[in-house]
Amino acid sequence: MKRYILFILFVCFLQNCGSKRVIYNYENNKKEIPVKKKKTKKKKKVKDKKSIIPVIRTTEDYIAYYSQIAMDEMKQYKIPASITLAQGILESGSGKGRLAVKANNHFGIKCHDWNGPKIYHDDDKKQECFRKYSSPEFSFRDHSIFLKSRGRYSDLFKLKKDDYKSWAKGLKKAGYATDKKYSQKLIDLIDRYKLYRFDNIVLKKKNSKEKLYKVKKGDTLYSISKKFNVSIDDLINYNNLDSEGITIGEQIIIGDK
Repeated sequence: MKRYILFILFVCFLQNCGSKRVIYNYENNKKEIPVKKKKTKKKKKVKDKKSIIPVIRTTEDYIAYYSQIAMDEMKQYKIPASITLAQGILESGSGKGRLAVKANNHFGIKCHDWNGPKIYHDDDKKQECFRKYSSPEFSFRDHSIFLKSRGRYSDLFKLKKDDYKSWAKGLKKAGYATDKKYSQKLIDLIDRYKLYRFDNIVLKKKNSKEKLYKVKKGDTLYSISKKFNVSIDDLINYNNLDSEGITIGEQIIIGDK
């Protein structure tokens, strides 16, 4: 009997041992490897640079700001800077007229074959169509292109670049404006504000009417103004200076002879 019981126990033992299996949980043994997310660079939005429109209080302010643009146009399109500035002053009311403020139109150029933005304004007739620009600089450029590309103004470009009086008369003759005194008004503005000096700068020509001084070591606008009894503001305006900075050897205008 004992042998039988022992035999049964031995059989049970063998069955239990065979049924045990070692189970490896591979999933638990797997190490989680962190996945690095790629940093996506945000594209910078390119903003359109809007032209800074200056605050113009006086005609002198207008000249100080736009004279360089007028000289740049003269270099490229051969239109005297004095004429461009005088027309801008006259047509735009020194930048304070409605067309200049609302449409950046400084030269009173009407629509004609223009396909761009427009503004309507009372002129010779009520609600006439005028060109509208995104900035004053575009108005100056379009003025140059307007004169250069139209046949009726072609005779102007045969004139000398420093002969602003003939240019003024030629503009009136070609029909730029209906005002009978248009050419004389331009000439008066050029003489009054000495706008011809900007033509001379482009042409690198010394004006016999102007008194010049060569800057020496130690000179400042203040010391020069005291020496020649002229205001610093006049020195800045005469010479189209952006600031009070001057350089040794530079020729500056200190007044009339």
